[in-house]
Amino acid sequence: MHRITVIGGGLAGLTAAIAAAEAGAPVTLHEAHHTLGGRARTAPGQYRTNEGPHAFYAGGPHWPWLKQRGLLGPLAGLPPLEAARLRFHRDGRLRRVPPAAMLRLLLTRRAPVDADFATWATGVVGAAGARAAANYAAVALFHHAPGRLSAAFVQERFRRAAKVPPEAHYVRGGWGTTIERMADYAWKLGVRIETGSRMDALPAAPGGPVIVATSLPAARALLGDASLAWDSGRTVLLDLAVRTRRGDAFAVSDLDSPGWIERFTAQDPSLAPPGEQLIQGQLPIAPDETRADGVARAERLLDLGFPGWRERTVWRRESTANGRTGAVDAPGTTWHDRPAVDRGEGVYLAGDQVAAPGVLCEVSFNSALTAAALALDEWRTDGGRGEGRHLSTPLNTP
Repeated sequence: MHRITVIGGGLAGLTAAIAAAEAGAPVTLHEAHHTLGGRARTAPGQYRTNEGPHAFYAGGPHWPWLKQRGLLGPLAGLPPLEAARLRFHRDGRLRRVPPAAMLRLLLTRRAPVDADFATWATGVVGAAGARAAANYAAVALFHHAPGRLSAAFVQERFRRAAKVPPEAHYVRGGWGTTIERMADYAWKLGVRIETGSRMDALPAAPGGPVIVATSLPAARALLGDASLAWDSGRTVLLDLAVRTRRGDAFAVSDLDSPGWIERFTAQDPSLAPPGEQLIQGQLPIAPDETRADGVARAERLLDLGFPGWRERTVWRRESTANGRTGAVDAPGTTWHDRPAVDRGEGVYLAGDQVAAPGVLCEVSFNSALTAAALALDEWRTDGGRGEGRHLSTPLNTP
């Protein structure tokens, strides 16, 4: 019996493997690293950091899918007292409320695809409000110049990020716990999971369908397909553990330039030892900027929102996420224009930069279900046996 092969053991790969196995197909998943998770990994040890900001948006399609299968796990919302400690950096000062012009954009009609966000929003609320909204939306964009992107693309992320009550919920113990639950569920469904299994070529024919659920650059190299390219962001991450101090901000949103500092132990104290707080800064940087540039901006925000943080720091880590922040759509493009899921000859693509709708990891989830549906159709046609739930309608149809 032909098997469905999944290459990549992150959120997209595990989602595709589970969907295919639930429908009765035999599945093998290959992960190059010795642990599953991809960007959804949570660091081991006393400081449970994710590789970048990780939150589940309650309005996303993955929420009910994971919840139905018992995979979502315990979630943490933001306590009201902590929510009151959100601060906005504007004109060199910390403020308690954002500009009213920025908030008016939340009630504005649907933005156009063809215009850039800065031009469109300036015409609606003025330049200052447009700049503040674009920079605030960077928490869900990770791009150094969000105002240059498609107005429709930025508006969707701005609305999701600014929604009240907040859509964002946080997995207790870090995202790695959700990955562990998904891996255990996949194993119980019969998925063969092989870690430390780097695939430098597709399985030899005749084999079953293949779902490539890696980063887009890795998929480009694996498939030898130069067309697998799409713009993404580049972000500096600064992780800190500091001794607890009353009065620290929950988060600082930079409205003067894209950037966000968040105290993740405000939602989940288990991420750091008692008496300590875990903070992460996410600073998008331009192609000509360095990690040091991003770190310097993060430190300026920390000085404002977390006084005395240098003397209180007990652990620190810096990193740069290159092209690992999901797809960004330029004016005149939408998710339909990204690399297609169906690559032909039984190969399907899943991940956060391919042709599927959604915000951030929702793109990975939607593309994974689409890839699984297409792979299952082929598997049944070309020699698969057995009955199962049919998933034949791809999510990425116009």
